[in-house]
Amino acid sequence: MPAPHLRNNFRRLYADVFWFGVLSGSTMAFVSIYAARLGANGLQIGLLTAGPALVNLLFSLPAGRWLDGQPLIRASFWSALLQRLGYLALIALPCLLGSAGQILALILLTLLMSVPGTTFAIGFNALFAEVVPEEWRAEVLGKRNALLAVSLTVSALLSGRLLDRIAFPLNYQIVFGLGAIGAALSTYNLMRLQSSQSNPQPVRSASTWRSLVRFDLLRGRFGWFLAAYLLFYTFQYFCLPLFPLVYVNTLQLSDGMISLGSGLFYTTMFLVSLRLNSLAVRYGHRRLLAAGAILFASYPFFLGLARGPGLYWVAAASGGIAWGLVSASLLNRLMDNVPKENRSAGMAFHNVVLSLGILIGSLLGPMVGNALGVQPAVLLGSGLRLLAGLLMIVWG
Repeated sequence: MPAPHLRNNFRRLYADVFWFGVLSGSTMAFVSIYAARLGANGLQIGLLTAGPALVNLLFSLPAGRWLDGQPLIRASFWSALLQRLGYLALIALPCLLGSAGQILALILLTLLMSVPGTTFAIGFNALFAEVVPEEWRAEVLGKRNALLAVSLTVSALLSGRLLDRIAFPLNYQIVFGLGAIGAALSTYNLMRLQSSQSNPQPVRSASTWRSLVRFDLLRGRFGWFLAAYLLFYTFQYFCLPLFPLVYVNTLQLSDGMISLGSGLFYTTMFLVSLRLNSLAVRYGHRRLLAAGAILFASYPFFLGLARGPGLYWVAAASGGIAWGLVSASLLNRLMDNVPKENRSAGMAFHNVVLSLGILIGSLLGPMVGNALGVQPAVLLGSGLRLLAGLLMIVWG
């Protein structure tokens, strides 16, 4: 049995991810669909992820340096709070601006939110490594994935039903309001985490700005490890701006059909999460990560062949299996490979790699989509994801 303070932290982490799932299954799942229904093109949808990635790229190392002198629980809470206040602003957009103005406002708002979001992304990974001992990580991550899948499934199906039954744009305002509630309760549970120390001190590694930018960490295995992650993130986000265009313009799916696909995705993710701990013990996180990364190519493959909702739902089910394997294994492998004596620097480098992958992929995907057509570009993205999965076997 874990110690009492660990049990409290585990409960808070479970509650945090449950309510984050409500946010993800409502606002985060449908904001790009909303932009597509407003008339956004592939580049504009890509900017919803590429813009914040550029901000993350610029702020990752400064954020890592700042976090190196802060108590992680407090720093993570305040950065999460500042980021998630932006979800409240989404509710008011349809009342204030026309379609073109809303698309621009969505892009600018996501840019502003990503400044504290960068700090939170780095801080939470380091926080998780601090409050969850290594021997409990697989179990906690598996349960978090399961809870995330449940809340995502329920909130996505509920959101799809609301979007189909209520007139536009009020339907999206209600869904964005549901997401804001999830964001608030997730942030509250982060605040209630407890340090394992009676008098927690700021996390310091005697680092200066020069010592934080530890390019020597990129030599050897950790550098190849980050290279595998860079390709995985790049080819993941290559496809993502194209998906809403396939849903809305090519397949002409209703919001209810899209939400059903989300439900299938998170249901299969949930089923995999239930077995994640035993799978990790039997095969190890490296094998699970490699298998999930290869299977990750199935989602764009089936979607690129789809002519109606049938293959879209098949893509969603297979993608949920892949993400159930990948999502926890990515974090576990990261924590296993980041040098413990330079955790802030290592996490900051990972955030730079993540931001580069998002930025390159989110801009490259729409460009290829314009040249080849959306569905052929999605099929190309499937091949690129397969390549990234194979490289993950070698370098990850």
